[in-house]
Amino acid sequence: MSDGKGDVWVEAGFAELARAGVEGVRVEVIAKNLGVTKGGFYRRFADRAALLDAMREGWREGRVAAIAQQTSLDGQEPRERLKALIQLYSERLNPEGMAIELAIRQWARSDENAAAAVASVDAARLKHVSELYRATGLAAEAADAQAFLFYCFIFGQSLLFVEGGPRKRSQLVTNSAEKLLG
Repeated sequence: MSDGKGDVWVEAGFAELARAGVEGVRVEVIAKNLGVTKGGFYRRFADRAALLDAMREGWREGRVAAIAQQTSLDGQEPRERLKALIQLYSERLNPEGMAIELAIRQWARSDENAAAAVASVDAARLKHVSELYRATGLAAEAADAQAFLFYCFIFGQSLLFVEGGPRKRSQLVTNSAEKLLG
């Protein structure tokens, strides 16, 4: 996604996507938010659809690369890598990242290209985490089921408002992680 001037437009597009959904990603709005004219946009992109294509593909490529890097063992035991992933996604909540994720998933409900990008990301996430579970000794089918539960937990916990505040959330995440790693 780092292709010079286009990054500013794509990043501003993601901010609008997170704020207002795909319908909110409009050239006029983004130009105003950036404090520039629409002319700069049209020097970079043919039209709004080209911006949406760049956003969708940038998100897909970024998420697939991130999960590949995040699941790389780099000398760690598979169980420790899984534990680190759980910590990464549960200890430091990323409201903007989650808003973008949810907005892209909503977009995917009405756009087949966005749906294909989401399916590609989900497949990569499940594949890499399943490989970690297989490396712990689980059979393929059991590893696939654990990977599915892992992602249900990762996304689900980020959406829940836990009574009792951060300490209670942390305790629940820790106890749940033990179940996912046990």
